[in-house]
Order: sequence, then C-alpha cells, then structure tokens
Amino acid sequence: MTTTFIQGLVLSLGLIVAIGAQNAFVLRQGLRREHVGSVVLFCAVADAVLITAGVLGMAQALGESPGLARALALAGAVFLAVYGWRALRRARLPQQLNAADGGEGLSRGAAVAQAAAFTLLNPHVYLDTVLLVGSIGAQQPAALRGWFVAGASTASLFWFGLLGFGARWLAPWFARPRAWQVLDGLIGITMWVLAALLVRHAFTTS
Repeated sequence: MTTTFIQGLVLSLGLIVAIGAQNAFVLRQGLRREHVGSVVLFCAVADAVLITAGVLGMAQALGESPGLARALALAGAVFLAVYGWRALRRARLPQQLNAADGGEGLSRGAAVAQAAAFTLLNPHVYLDTVLLVGSIGAQQPAALRGWFVAGASTASLFWFGLLGFGARWLAPWFARPRAWQVLDGLIGITMWVLAALLVRHAFTTS
C-alpha cells in the first residue's frame, strides 16, 4: 500500500517537475499573489482527473490482455529510460525558470482559463498522465490502484501548491541554473530506477 502510493508519487513528481509554460504561469501567479488558490486547485484537480481516467481506462483495456499489459510496461520502461536520459543531459546545461512579476492583473476567470489552456492544450499532459501514468497504475493490483492514483495526485497538489504559495521564496532558487541541474540529475536517476522496476514487472507478471 505505502510502496504503491510512493511509486505513484515519485513517478508523477518526476514527470511534472520541469521548466515549462504551466509551471512558469503558476509561479507568476504566486509572485503576484493573484488567485493562487484557484490556479493551484485547477491544475491539481485536472491532473487528478486525467490520472484517474487513465488508470481506470487502461485497467479496463488491459484486464483481458496480459500481452498488451506487458508490451505497455516495456514501452513505458523505454519512455522513462529516454526521459531519464534527457533529464541527465539537461543536467549538463544551465537552465532557469523565470516568471515575470509585472504585466496586467487577471480576473479569477481569466487566470483559471489560462491555467486550463496551459494544462489541457499541452499534448504532453495526455502522454504523461493518461497513457504513461495510467498504464503503470492500471498494472497495480485492483485493491492498490486507488493508492497509486492518490500518490500521483498528491504529487501534483504538492508541486503546484509549492510553486504557487511558495513562489516568493522559491523564485530566486528556480532562477539558479545550478539548482535545476541538480534537480534534473535526481529526476534522471529516478526515472531510470522506475524503468528498471517496470522491466522487472513485465517479466515477472504472468
């Protein structure tokens, strides 16, 4: 139970912690202290819904096809291995996450609409949450899938909450290229470990 929760947490956190438009927007709203709760809640709930849909949909699709389950586990392992390699390659290059604190203020509706656009119009969110996280979660025992979803959803809530409500403290840290290099290095190693676990799962599951 705890292991399944942690696996979902670590996988989701490894995928979501990245330099991108959605994270920059949440950080910006946090710096401005403008509708932070609404933006954080939308991003976290959207991830939770997509993850749940992915796990439930994949569980149904894989239920009668162990061969497909094994193929998806191996495909997921390859994806995570490549993702980890890319993270380790990024760790060699200086990067930073900046969010402008200026510009015009947004209404609550406009802020949530922008959060929705950054979240739902990004094709990678469906690859990450629905396909990858969904297929891995669906291969958990039925009684533990809820714990996997809870772990993955907790990672989203934690990360977006940290970005939004801790923005003024975190912004200088995120602007340091060295910090992202260390973080990408840790993400790369974590993704490789998860890939190895997926390969083991593929060949030990009948």
